[in-house]
Amino acid sequence: MSAELAPGARPRSAGSSPYPVQESCPFCRIVAGVAPARVLREWPDTLAIVPLAAVTPGHVLVIPRAHVADVGVDPAVSARTMRRAAELAADLGECNIITSRGESATQTVFHLHLHVLPRYPEDGLALPWAPAS
Repeated sequence: MSAELAPGARPRSAGSSPYPVQESCPFCRIVAGVAPARVLREWPDTLAIVPLAAVTPGHVLVIPRAHVADVGVDPAVSARTMRRAAELAADLGECNIITSRGESATQTVFHLHLHVLPRYPEDGLALPWAPAS
């Protein structure tokens, strides 16, 4: 993706949020509008943003506005977030939807987030559970 905003996307602007912000959480700061993000889509409960380091063209993060540490903390929030990721995936064709729970599972930001990864023939992206060659 280029540095320019995608059609319909806009930078996240400062504002207030009805959701509590955990100051150390980068996604809470984005939800609150105090940290920048390229927002591709917004719903009342969720945001879709461009990650800082996309691994395939079109890679998107789907994050709930409510802070939950991971997919196992609040099943209702997790289900709503997956629904939004599925809505995006429906327009993509082949893709992966991935989330992690805990450091051993490669989670590095402890605010639930789903990666929607468009896939392309020979894109070279080896997932963590792919056998080593």
